[in-house]
Amino acid sequence: MTMKLGFVGLGIMGRPMALNLRKAGHVLWVYGRRAATMKPLADAGAAMCSSPKDVAANADVVFICVSDTPDVEQVILGDDGLIHGVRPGSVVVDMSTISPAAARAFASELGKRGADMLDAPVSGGEVGAINATLSIMVGGQPDVFARVKPFFDAMGKNIVHVGDHGAGQVAKACNQVVAAVTIEAVAEALTFARRSGVDPAKVRAALLGGFAGSKILEAHGQRMLDNDFKPGFKVKLHQKDLKIVMDDARKLGLTLPCAALVAQHLNALMDSGDGDLDSAAIVKVVERLSGTR
Repeated sequence: MTMKLGFVGLGIMGRPMALNLRKAGHVLWVYGRRAATMKPLADAGAAMCSSPKDVAANADVVFICVSDTPDVEQVILGDDGLIHGVRPGSVVVDMSTISPAAARAFASELGKRGADMLDAPVSGGEVGAINATLSIMVGGQPDVFARVKPFFDAMGKNIVHVGDHGAGQVAKACNQVVAAVTIEAVAEALTFARRSGVDPAKVRAALLGGFAGSKILEAHGQRMLDNDFKPGFKVKLHQKDLKIVMDDARKLGLTLPCAALVAQHLNALMDSGDGDLDSAAIVKVVERLSGTR
């Protein structure tokens, strides 16, 4: 499929995702707020643009990967936003993690210009973005998903069309609940082992071979043992994602006690200046509460 692609947002996740689109041979226009973030893409043959509007004016399908709902709003609806450059039949694919309601609102605004939208948040972290093994959860119209699917294949492995607009963001919210609560469980288990006088590394090794085994026990458990919290996914971003979850849960009248607990632990990490650490640093809060180091 020969289509002109665009990519806005070239941070830890966006840059390798955009590079994978270039490696797959796709023509690409890119924009990042800092010129330095565009250079690796320019070196790979992508065209640098001066604004999201400029990207949309050149591309048939534009991907977005930025931090939060206000950032996506600025990229799409701002003075130099995509909405001022899209054409009828264009597609905007937001791969950020934002609120489902916002995703639906942005899709509605783009629809007034004749453009389609998919919300397609991802899971897999920087490693998944680099290796093109991301899990991609997609909301939007099935025919639009089918048009964009070949490009998703260049960035991920587990690609699921979940439902209509906003459904991808709902799936990502569910992902963040499971991830957060599992990180908390691993932190508590390893702290329990240590306080019981048992080697937590050997406990982790034993658990990996059983029903408690998980990617989080494998990766984040090792981070906790090594006290290595170099970010793959930052505390401040996980806090933002759980805020979306808790806000929507309140609107839905849902009780999510485990997610609420982890949200408070992420708040504590933010308060202690640890927002740029990996969210595996939740173990630091568990240890502090337990009087354990």
